[in-house]
Amino acid sequence: MNPNLNSKHFAADLCVVGGGMAGLVAAVAAARRGASVVLIHDRPVLGGNASSEVRMWICGALGYHRKETGILEEIMLLNMKRNPGGCYSVWDSVLYEFAAMTPGLTTLLNCSCNDLEMEGSRITKVNAWQLTTQTWHTIEASYFIDCSGDSILAPLSGADVVVGRESREATGEPIAPLKADLKTMGNSILLQLEETAEAQPFTPPEWAYQFDDASNLPSRIGSGFGQNFWWLEIGGLQNTIDDAEAIYDELVKAAWGVWDYMKNRGPQAEKLKNWRLKWMGSLPGKRENRRYVGPHMLTQMDLESEGQFEDIVAYGGWKMDDHHPAGLYYPGAATIFHPCPSPYGIPLRSLYSRNVENLFCAGRNISATHVALSSTRVMGTCAIMGQAVGTAAALCTQLGLMPAELSKENIQTVQWHLMEDDCWLPDLPRRSSGLTQNGTCTTSDGSDATVLMDGHERDADHGKHYWSAAVGSSVELAWNQPETVECLRLVFDSDLTLRKRMPSQYGFDEPKLKVPNSMVKAFTVEVLTESGEWEVLRKEEANARRLWVLAVGKAVCGIRWTGHATWGGDNELRLYSMEALDTVLPLTFSPSEGASWSSVCARIPAKDMAAPDHGLEKKSETLVGA
Repeated sequence: MNPNLNSKHFAADLCVVGGGMAGLVAAVAAARRGASVVLIHDRPVLGGNASSEVRMWICGALGYHRKETGILEEIMLLNMKRNPGGCYSVWDSVLYEFAAMTPGLTTLLNCSCNDLEMEGSRITKVNAWQLTTQTWHTIEASYFIDCSGDSILAPLSGADVVVGRESREATGEPIAPLKADLKTMGNSILLQLEETAEAQPFTPPEWAYQFDDASNLPSRIGSGFGQNFWWLEIGGLQNTIDDAEAIYDELVKAAWGVWDYMKNRGPQAEKLKNWRLKWMGSLPGKRENRRYVGPHMLTQMDLESEGQFEDIVAYGGWKMDDHHPAGLYYPGAATIFHPCPSPYGIPLRSLYSRNVENLFCAGRNISATHVALSSTRVMGTCAIMGQAVGTAAALCTQLGLMPAELSKENIQTVQWHLMEDDCWLPDLPRRSSGLTQNGTCTTSDGSDATVLMDGHERDADHGKHYWSAAVGSSVELAWNQPETVECLRLVFDSDLTLRKRMPSQYGFDEPKLKVPNSMVKAFTVEVLTESGEWEVLRKEEANARRLWVLAVGKAVCGIRWTGHATWGGDNELRLYSMEALDTVLPLTFSPSEGASWSSVCARIPAKDMAAPDHGLEKKSETLVGA
């Protein structure tokens, strides 16, 4: 590093490289579980393929109540509350809030990791260049998570990776190609359209590609135009890293040509008369490049057998969605959807390197074959893998172990922590705490609330696992003698059948984002003290969280929850879990309120607020700026 440039040094338990949905969630999860974390991201905004720079949908497991929860659901619900118009700048601010305002997490944006140091088979530090401040940042850590998508730490550390498509003979996968090659799925550039009240003419740049009815474009577009242009894809026949700029040049020419065809000549031109191009991506979204090799490599057969792993820490459920490497050049179907069960388990052994001891991975770079990757690569799945490795890394920090050294009991602890933090692990129901089971549960309307302790916090089996009652009803946990309660855990119904995506187009009739109707909006939590008095622990008026963890931290004789309103305005409260714990969990975090601007200005020394003195004679006349 050049000594004439600025440099800073950080020491942390964990360094996460890449601030897409996987990396952001991994960093937040680890920090909430007590690790000191530095997150490095090479872009000015977080979210990766979901950010305002790319704008790809966050997709995940398909099927009834299969939606990913945990930190991802927390992010999505906050966005629905704050961002009814689907504004991407607001979405950016939500992601920024989780990174910048989580205690224990330091975030370095506009910062590219380009070097590292090792001792034996372990990474000890990484070096990263921050373009905006012209500063070298050195981050020394005990553990590293590569969520960069393209696995930047692999060539720097010598970690084993694979690229391209494995042969059917090598993997035994029925849908793998007969011969191995270096082809991948390509990059996409997205367009967003906006409806207006008047006709919107469009003239393309002269260098745009020209499409006509004889091209493959009509079959891509179909009869509609609201499919966020994921099929505007090129690059799988090249190297999506080495040739990234050339691929982008091709995508831009094609994108302008696609809009020209749709707007001026295609079968939907009349429908698009009043529509205009609102936005075109300046950064293509990637699907595939280097993939780490871990102790276990996920295969098509693992997915089809529902991933029955003892060390399950995440799950998938998107179809095997294998895009043709030729992308837009290919005259046939843009992708082939192969059937896949939902859910299937993803093991921890696929989320760390087999030869770099302290290196985890999450996102589209995990240890999976090309075929398995075609399902695991979607961002809902990537995000919960991020929460899994962030949680595992935090436990490794506490125990001083490498990921390969985690015992069966240690992995069960990771699983338990994930479920405490509202991550669903199929076939592993949560057990209610002994403190909860030893109490007496009663309701104000006399209904049976034992369902709150059945260990199921979603209706994935089509059974009803929530307690419901009229608005104004209460649930009470009571004990015969005072019990020390550290925290109260609540899980609400955030409607796991509902899409919570950001919009892909802006039409007059597009539905607004809003908190699900089923969510409890207002509630009160009270505790019964040893003196026999009810004290208010928390009063919430505009709840948008599925999971709440409230600190109690004292001996009480009872806890009472009362629901006052839902976001849908209907008369039914829904609650999946109410649990008193004698252990400390990561508390529900709310960022500190902003200070008034006057108080901010008051921090500046008076001498720096004095009017400028340029040594000029004061003029009495008023000067009007041009």
